[in-house]
Amino acid sequence: MTHPHDGDDGQPAAATDSPAYLRRIRSFVLREGRMTTAQQRAFDAHWSRFGLDYRGQPRDLDAVFSRVAPRVLEIGFGNGEALAWASEHDQARDFIGVEVHGPGVGRLMNALAARDAHNVRLYKHDAVEVLEHEIAPGALAEVRIWFPDPWHKKRHNKRRIVQPEFVALLASRMAPGGLLHLATDWEAYAAHMLEVMEAAPHWRNEVAPGARSERPSWRIETHFERRGLKLGHGVWDLLYRRQ
Repeated sequence: MTHPHDGDDGQPAAATDSPAYLRRIRSFVLREGRMTTAQQRAFDAHWSRFGLDYRGQPRDLDAVFSRVAPRVLEIGFGNGEALAWASEHDQARDFIGVEVHGPGVGRLMNALAARDAHNVRLYKHDAVEVLEHEIAPGALAEVRIWFPDPWHKKRHNKRRIVQPEFVALLASRMAPGGLLHLATDWEAYAAHMLEVMEAAPHWRNEVAPGARSERPSWRIETHFERRGLKLGHGVWDLLYRRQ
């Protein structure tokens, strides 16, 4: 496995050096589950408004949102609880959610439609391909990856989404000074994240080298998280700035 090198513009050239690896190792399993009638209806009624069909070419996000604003990308938003709250309480920024599981996408679209949201768009597609082909270099102000699958069995660790090649790809899509916010309730994955991020040349720990952050105010405590805390799970937040 090779590591990406810097391009002529100072951006890591992950989008050209590593896509074969990134596509080969999937960081998710598509356990689609059955969509409820309401969730299926959401696709019929709201996808044209909130959905972005994957086209494999860079998006004009100013045209998508009909304005110029900082953009926040959330990868793997699950049922959309945190993304719905964040977009409602941060109207000055636009939010892009990426999730492969249909029921969660449908549920979030219903919530967005109920409050007539204007600053959210959603992909139902693989996040790596979206980043590689649909997000232009330097287009993002923040990326959030909260509670990704820890792939806790050692033989599956390679499937974890936070890997050197992937964080280099993220850096290439981030504006200078942009924020990467990672969160996990799996201690071994937190250690893995720290190892990858501390070695990544384009990222600087917002708190201090090797340090975790307290939960920032913009990340709400979700139902999933509260359940884990009651079971005695810890939660680790890691904040890194694009240099």
